Amino acid sequence: MTATALDKTFDPAAIEAKWYAHWESNGLFRPERPEAVPYTIVNPPPNVTGSLHIGHALDNTLQDIVIRYERLRGKDALWVVGTDHAGIATQMVVERQLEAKQDKRTNYTREQFVDKVWEWKAESGGTITGQLRRLGCSMDWSREQFTMDPHFTKAVVKVFVDLYNQGLIYRDKRLVNWDPKLKTAISDLEVETQEIKGGFWHFRYPLADGVKLDSGADHIVVATTRPETMLADMAVAVNADDPRYKSVIGKFIDQPITGRRLRIVADEHADPELGSGAVKITPGHDFNDFEVGKRAGMKPGEMLNMFDAEARVVQTADGLIPDEFFVDEERDVTIVTGTSSSTSDNFERTERIETHREIVRRGLDRFDARKLVVEKMKELGYLVPYIDKDGNEHDAEPRTVATPFGDRGGVVIEPWLTDQWYVDAATLAQPPMKAVRDGRIEIVPKSWEKTFFNWMENIQPWCVSRQLWWGHRIPAWFGPLADEHGVVTSFAEKIFVAEDEAQLRRQTEEYYGSDVKVTIEASRSDAFVHPWGVGDNPNQAILFQDADVLDTWFSSALWPFATLGWPDDTTLYERHYPNDLLISGFDILFFWDARMAMQGMHFNDQQVPWKRLYLHGLVRAADGQKMSKSKGNVVDPLGLIDQYGADALRFFMAAMESQGRDVKMDERRVEGYRNFATKLWNAARFCQSNGIGASQSVSAPAATSAVNKWIVGEVVETLAELDRAMAELRFDAAANAIYHFVWDQFCDWYIELIKGSFDDETKAVAGWVLDQILVMLHPFMPFVTEELWEKLGTRPYELIVAQWPAPEAAVDAAAKREVEWLIALVGNLRTAKNELGITPGAKLDAYLPEPSAATRAIIEGNAAAIDRLARVNAIQFAPAPAGAAMQIGAGDANIIVPLEGVIDIASEKARLEKALAVSQKEAKSLEGRLGNPSFVEKAKPEAVEKARADHAAHAAEAERLAAALARLG
Repeated sequence: MTATALDKTFDPAAIEAKWYAHWESNGLFRPERPEAVPYTIVNPPPNVTGSLHIGHALDNTLQDIVIRYERLRGKDALWVVGTDHAGIATQMVVERQLEAKQDKRTNYTREQFVDKVWEWKAESGGTITGQLRRLGCSMDWSREQFTMDPHFTKAVVKVFVDLYNQGLIYRDKRLVNWDPKLKTAISDLEVETQEIKGGFWHFRYPLADGVKLDSGADHIVVATTRPETMLADMAVAVNADDPRYKSVIGKFIDQPITGRRLRIVADEHADPELGSGAVKITPGHDFNDFEVGKRAGMKPGEMLNMFDAEARVVQTADGLIPDEFFVDEERDVTIVTGTSSSTSDNFERTERIETHREIVRRGLDRFDARKLVVEKMKELGYLVPYIDKDGNEHDAEPRTVATPFGDRGGVVIEPWLTDQWYVDAATLAQPPMKAVRDGRIEIVPKSWEKTFFNWMENIQPWCVSRQLWWGHRIPAWFGPLADEHGVVTSFAEKIFVAEDEAQLRRQTEEYYGSDVKVTIEASRSDAFVHPWGVGDNPNQAILFQDADVLDTWFSSALWPFATLGWPDDTTLYERHYPNDLLISGFDILFFWDARMAMQGMHFNDQQVPWKRLYLHGLVRAADGQKMSKSKGNVVDPLGLIDQYGADALRFFMAAMESQGRDVKMDERRVEGYRNFATKLWNAARFCQSNGIGASQSVSAPAATSAVNKWIVGEVVETLAELDRAMAELRFDAAANAIYHFVWDQFCDWYIELIKGSFDDETKAVAGWVLDQILVMLHPFMPFVTEELWEKLGTRPYELIVAQWPAPEAAVDAAAKREVEWLIALVGNLRTAKNELGITPGAKLDAYLPEPSAATRAIIEGNAAAIDRLARVNAIQFAPAPAGAAMQIGAGDANIIVPLEGVIDIASEKARLEKALAVSQKEAKSLEGRLGNPSFVEKAKPEAVEKARADHAAHAAEAERLAAALARLG
């Protein structure tokens, strides 16, 4: 056995880069155990634009702990790694780079812009993967995935086409969250609600045809925070049971600005207790109104739209928006034209841009339109002013309005009625719900099941189209309709959905017939129909591909199986699907986890995508607040790694991850775990300096002494506790089990107990125990453990692929009792000395009259250790002399230690009594404050938490001082 002397100082930075490069370059993260049981996890793919944040650090640390643990247990462990193309985020990054050069996306064709995105990805898209390496993530980088890779794209296209052919994907006109800055639909996850100071306007809507309410009023009052939407109002809703309006249900209102006639409809959405009880209904621009409109018999295609993609006013279908809401302006108009050619699998387009300036009639911005609507309603006498408490008149009542903002575009989101592609999520949700109910998918913690079912049982159609250039282009083409003879008659949207050109050509020939020439153009503006043609083609149909791309959540829903080669290369897929475990934040349970379950089961013969789903909480600031840049409380994990090392940050994450609870960031704890690594390092140096090194045995060496038997038993118990915690995915329990064994049993007691008696047995046992520590701790702290593993002796393999402990030993109950008796004696005596202000090194007399046979044997067999550790002269089995004394408990023994001549009893009592009175007073004061409901309910949460912590500290100190006084009698 050859060992290398350990450096005096533990330096994390010096070992981390070295070991990660070694592991990766030697392929030690790859699953290369074909005879072993496979174990598979996939990482939630971070955005290719991303950098490591504290949430990534938690999520990936937990995954790495599991994969290293299973690898050590002999599994053929595969951790699939990759990044998401992040449609919106990536397109924004590249557009910002263009803007910095006074350039813009629309100066390029779609092809040219996408090429620029790929260039950016090649140069700058790997930031986060390098940072995951710094964290120590043992991912199989040889199989790194990207959601825009050709094989993945092929899987995405197949899934879309299959779902379409099965009637589970369709086009529909519905409201979406529309980002007017990015000009695309976005998901609920990308919407942030902010509290914004706004107004609440009240307007009179005059009843038509001379109709009046029973009260005699000739109008109905409606209120809104978005006056501009009245330009597209289509109804006024009242509650059917509201006596004020029963007589006018089915009657009409003439909207003052547009003159549009609105029907008064009965709907439960109108609450008689709120405001006037009447609600203006704009189904094309409000999610609630959309549902009211449908219940009132309005079809989505009939609902009025008053905004364009930039949230500027456009004329509604009935042409009733007044001219004042439009202006003429000069601007560049860009037309994209192009031709297409094809290969066997895909289409190649050559596009060109033509730009010219012209006068364009455009509508007002939505907020300018809001001001104009209020002005016009006021001029017409239909604005109901708000009177404040001082009698002052205002146009609107001040209100704080919960307003949706796009998390990337940063502007107010507009509900917008538009044609999009939707997945029938309600149908796909049924198998995953059944799988959770019958246990094929286990959700941990189980408390999340209720949330899962609540969402899945009420799931809405999933909008999967996005108005972007970067992403998986939707494999759908629009062409003209044909009559029953197959002759093109006029342009309309006939939809063809195909995986490749050959499939598309077969569909178009079947639909149009072989005599119609089918041409594929680049964009909608090129699509038209020639009623006559040239030569043998009397008719020509020009098709264009849908310009939209798929939502990135759609493609990432395929992650558990498309990353394994599905559908073509199934070698890895057949071995590693289903995955064993998915670890993710609870905040993407619906956006990613549930959708993986839906797609995974649908496309894999109802096999679940993973057997267990572990949902962890958020990492919050130390005071419990959510981290945000605006609050300035965001913690950079890379900064923590620079300061304390990756091992310390990883151990913190594991130790603080308690099921069902968020993690509170505490840098002092991270520092404490760096100190823990340092303590292990110093313990290993001590062992090395005393001839203790690498063990040559997986099973425990033979032990005859009590202390060696005891420590072997402690390994057995710690291993069982650790395995139990990992089986239950209780990361905090697992971390605490190994932490307390290393710090308390091994470093604080075992090393102290064996000092001065390094015989061959002890060296063998100590070396073996140190090896077990390194293996058990490795999943949590891979760098320091691998370094110690190498330095303590020559090994046939690296620690990362070592064997999980198999002690083949049992707990020796007698040895455990003996050593725990010694620990209790030494620990209690040291505590007592500290309480009474006695110098730790002071050697005291001790008496134990009439000891039990077992206790007497322990004392006689460990006299040297008691003398050295407890600083006690040989314990005398006789009554103690009269006078002040303290009593020390250990097992069934009550040892008496005389204090006469050791301390000034009277002055020590006085000191303790004074300190006790202070602590009791403080504890009582804090108890009174905490018992006051007004303080607990109204004070800041951090103030209440501090009061509780202070109360606990003073109460504990009072208890300690009372115990010290009791010792003095």
